[in-house]
Amino acid sequence: MKIDWIEKLQDLLQTLAFCLGIAAIQYAFRPDRSYEYPLVYSLAIGCSIWALVDFGRHFIAPNEDMNWPSGVWGKVFPLVAIAMGFAIGTSLGDWWFGLSTWASASGKQLLMSGILSTIVGIIVTYYFHSRGKSAYLLQKVAEANRLATESRLKLLETQLEPHMLFNTLANLRVLIAIDPHRAQDMLDRMVAYLRATLSASRASNHALKLEFERLRDYLELMAVRMGPRLHYELDLPADLADMSVPALLLQPIVENSIKHGLEPKVEGGSITVRARRAANQMLSLEVSDTGVGFDSDAPASHGFGLAQVRERLAAAYDTQGRVEQTSNPGQGATTLINLPLIAPRTT
Repeated sequence: MKIDWIEKLQDLLQTLAFCLGIAAIQYAFRPDRSYEYPLVYSLAIGCSIWALVDFGRHFIAPNEDMNWPSGVWGKVFPLVAIAMGFAIGTSLGDWWFGLSTWASASGKQLLMSGILSTIVGIIVTYYFHSRGKSAYLLQKVAEANRLATESRLKLLETQLEPHMLFNTLANLRVLIAIDPHRAQDMLDRMVAYLRATLSASRASNHALKLEFERLRDYLELMAVRMGPRLHYELDLPADLADMSVPALLLQPIVENSIKHGLEPKVEGGSITVRARRAANQMLSLEVSDTGVGFDSDAPASHGFGLAQVRERLAAAYDTQGRVEQTSNPGQGATTLINLPLIAPRTT
């Protein structure tokens, strides 16, 4: 467990400021009493609650990324800490003045003090928790930006689109304010996607299941931009999951389907990626979409992405690897890749 003591000091100073503000408000309602009473009790209770919450959160089933209890503990823990902090702080204030609040105060007074401390404690705890969560999300954005920058050359080499990544980052930054949970999920997926892409770009081949995992991350990121206009299906039989294929083989095909097929279509559409065991010990990989399609005789249907896939298949399998592309204008396109069920040559 690593504790940032500078951050703890900053939190303590802010807690002291909250306590001074609460003491001033209490004194404004009871100017007949010495300011020392609300000041001491406010500081004692506030600092006790802060210490229990801010240090206790590191020990009560913390989330590894945010150092905050997970699940039901995330809601129960602060309430328990606030109740204990109120009791400890009140006892410290009594010790300072030589009094006994528990013996002299009426039940109604104790109840009101407890309710006030609970409300203020929840508000302050929520403030610190929200600030920490925002800082965590912004840190993830910064990490994703760094990885995206580091990946630019690799992405170009494998015909990935840096524009897609940075546009998605911009969308995620907006999501932080309106839907933090979804933003956190997308940021985690983005970081995992970039890391996996960097690893794959350094390797000649990898398992087919890793190719599909990367496609899933990519399509989830594209869903941030396209929303309900994008639907997808990934179909990988278990017996083909460990089959070795050239790394990032399907990525350019899927990107072309999104960019040239689905994005130009107002209502969007769906994309399906399937792996099948074909005859003669061949593996069949199919990418089909319901986009705008294209004229099969037009030069645009033979873009650089498809040419790159053909070159990589030729380098890995000689003449045994083949790519076929068909389309009906307005109804979508299908790309079929056939390759042997053997490990590709290292290129």
